[in-house]
Amino acid sequence: MFEEQIKVLLIEDEDFDVRRVENTIRPFENRIKIIDVISDGRSAIELLDKKKNFYDVVIMDFQIAGGLRGAQLIKKIKDFDSALQIIVITKMTVNITDYEFAHNLIEAGAFWYCTKYPGDIEQYIYQPTDFIMSIINAYERKKLIKEKQKSNQKLNRNVEDILANKKIIGVSSAINQLREGISKYCISNAPILISGSSGTGKELVAYNIHYNSLRKYENFVPINCGGIPDQLIESELFGYEKGAFTGAEKSKPGLFEMAHHGTIFLDEISELPLSAQVKLLRVLQDGEVEKIGRTEKIKVDVRVISATNRNIEDEVREKRFREDLFYRLNVVPIHVPPLRERKEDIHYLIDYFMNEFSIDMGKEMPALNEEAIKLLVDYEWPGNVRELKNLIQRLLFYDEKIITPQLIQTALGKRASLSENYFANDGLSFKSPEGPQPLKHMEKILREKYFKYVRMQSESDSEAAKKLGLAPPNYYRMCKELGLK
Repeated sequence: MFEEQIKVLLIEDEDFDVRRVENTIRPFENRIKIIDVISDGRSAIELLDKKKNFYDVVIMDFQIAGGLRGAQLIKKIKDFDSALQIIVITKMTVNITDYEFAHNLIEAGAFWYCTKYPGDIEQYIYQPTDFIMSIINAYERKKLIKEKQKSNQKLNRNVEDILANKKIIGVSSAINQLREGISKYCISNAPILISGSSGTGKELVAYNIHYNSLRKYENFVPINCGGIPDQLIESELFGYEKGAFTGAEKSKPGLFEMAHHGTIFLDEISELPLSAQVKLLRVLQDGEVEKIGRTEKIKVDVRVISATNRNIEDEVREKRFREDLFYRLNVVPIHVPPLRERKEDIHYLIDYFMNEFSIDMGKEMPALNEEAIKLLVDYEWPGNVRELKNLIQRLLFYDEKIITPQLIQTALGKRASLSENYFANDGLSFKSPEGPQPLKHMEKILREKYFKYVRMQSESDSEAAKKLGLAPPNYYRMCKELGLK
């Protein structure tokens, strides 16, 4: 079987000690090769910088000439490449039980050390078999560390991809405060309770907390407590053993077991039945899960993030939610504001969703005219960001190059209420810096606004013309004169 050659950098300033290392390695030169010999520490660091990721093992004299030597040189090499393994050779001691010396070397980052020679050996490194085995073992350790680094890089890329797809979009002060809260609380293991209306992005916040935390390489397990029947919620959360009840043909791990060392996200926590609330409280207090059909408890290390769109304090007062559990969950409260309270973010959200869905659907990104943007900003968004996201996706199915208020109106299916709200925020004013305006000018403004209002409540131009009592040709002519066509 082919074995890779171990590439060695030797840092030694005395020629006869270089020969001693070479003589010791020579019988194994098909496996171990000294690539370069350097006589001082600073030159060694420069060479390592020049030949990055080239050497496998560094063999160095502890008392090398020059200013950079000993433990200081070891630390510099390890700072430069943490995977590179270092074997120290020294004539400072022949006592292999000198634990303090060994401890200092290991603390600095050395893999192994050996003495150069006692008085009766001149041609080889003392303990030659151990020396050769240490080089081979150091190489294997270096490979393991490199593999782990690659694995961590892949995990980091996965985490970065997840966070890129779970971005919190916006520039408002409310969103900036939310981001600050996430960066502050993600480093803790304290339970977090996220409150906010439906569609505000509570699960998005939970994702960002987990994937910015020290648990980011572990499982993130979301569950909607309101989406599981009461009789099944305990078995889903805590699992069961084989034969625990009729139909339990095999054991089932609960979601808390699956989230061990990671994070569990309990969405709509206020929907949790009281029986499950008691067990959840025990998990939070003791870090132990009571599995159905098992007498022994299971230890779990799980961070709990919960969320609700209800006023959970009202639920406590109404005895629908345990007060002690509420205090356990609400160690760190986070509130996600509704979209109507951060209107300055709407434009950014529109651009983000429009670009995302255009790419997914393989379509050219349409444009929105100013009136369409104003309409979207003025709208109250009862469904919050989720409603805006769904609307943008729906608009792209119309295959229009320009998104108009009429198209938005049709997509929302709320023409009357939307139109009235739109015009309430765009009322007619007689005030002008230049003073009273000519009647014809004001007539044009009134016609323009009224034409828009009627068109927004109509399915088509012909229907709008009919409502205005105009023949279609006259309607089109007047629209053109008003700059609406």
